[in-house]
Amino acid sequence: MKRTLTLVAIVATIAITGHAQSSQVTQVDHEKVAAALAKGGALVTAKDYTVQGIHRAGPGQVEIHQKETDIFYITDGEATFVTGGTMVGGRQTAPNQLRGPDLKGGETRHLKKGDVIVIPAGVPHWFKEVPVSINYLTIKVIKP
Repeated sequence: MKRTLTLVAIVATIAITGHAQSSQVTQVDHEKVAAALAKGGALVTAKDYTVQGIHRAGPGQVEIHQKETDIFYITDGEATFVTGGTMVGGRQTAPNQLRGPDLKGGETRHLKKGDVIVIPAGVPHWFKEVPVSINYLTIKVIKP
């Protein structure tokens, strides 16, 4: 657990370096982090970044975040994850957010516990297959 928290702190520091930062320090108790990773939930919400725990029990939709870079730290489980390519049948679901049912092309990766992946803003990405479940910490760095 200590190793996980250290890695999370490093990733979060890298994620917000170079962006306008709040002068307020935020600490999230390990029990809240564990609960968010098990069931999903927000941990920190700020103007230029968010931190949340995600639990997936199946595949998702293709997503494109036009102003958000996603950083995922996989804490449990595994999935087939596709990045890049062209979204098929996409539609805007919120400002600067697109979702669709399929992706043509792209690079297929196998994510598993301990992996970190960074998806720059504007890059399509998709949890295509989740055999059982996957839990991960998400840090979103939001462009102005």
